[in-house]
Amino acid sequence: MESNPEILDKIIGDGHEIAFHTMQHTRLDTPGFKEEFIEEIQRFAEITGKKSRGFRAPTFSLNYTSSWLIDILAEYDYLYDSSVVPAKTSIYGIPDAQETPYMITSGSIEKNDPNGKIIEFPLSVVRFLGKKIPSGGGFYLRTLPLKIIQNTIERYEKNNTPACFYIHSWELTPDLMPRVNLPMKESFVTYHNLEKAFSRMDKLIQKYRFTSFEKYLSENQLKA
Repeated sequence: MESNPEILDKIIGDGHEIAFHTMQHTRLDTPGFKEEFIEEIQRFAEITGKKSRGFRAPTFSLNYTSSWLIDILAEYDYLYDSSVVPAKTSIYGIPDAQETPYMITSGSIEKNDPNGKIIEFPLSVVRFLGKKIPSGGGFYLRTLPLKIIQNTIERYEKNNTPACFYIHSWELTPDLMPRVNLPMKESFVTYHNLEKAFSRMDKLIQKYRFTSFEKYLSENQLKA
């Protein structure tokens, strides 16, 4: 958007919303990143005309080391965050976190705080082979049986809870994705079943109604 500002108009014109994911995909819990983050969110506000009202942490790196994020989002008039994964993986996750949307604060990132100003939309999770694991997109879309993901979405729907799902743009265009030499684990997570992402996402879009965070908030009586 800095080099091609017309992209912003196209995104908005096509009915999408703008949200923040940091400028360089730096983990929030990187030592000393708080000050840099403030500079980034200010810059992002400038280039988007303050249209961003939502945030997701790179690598879901919101934890009590980086909970300062919530106060900064509130200061910059953000409405929601979606950085909590209520399951534990090797690099992220808050296993005891609430699985339904809740008001989050820097002092309570895992459960509702009525004094909160930011709504947290946690990523969808599923219990699979006796363990709670993420099921809200990305690597898990490419790895889990599609039926497991469909059952997860339907379980959330049955409980009147939005199933929170994501996908990376590069997962939909594997032919344009350069294959970078990575350590074995990172390579597996990045490239495993990459060719299946588009067809699986297409099946989900055909079967379920998806919406944006902002539209969901406008259509539902959630405090914001």
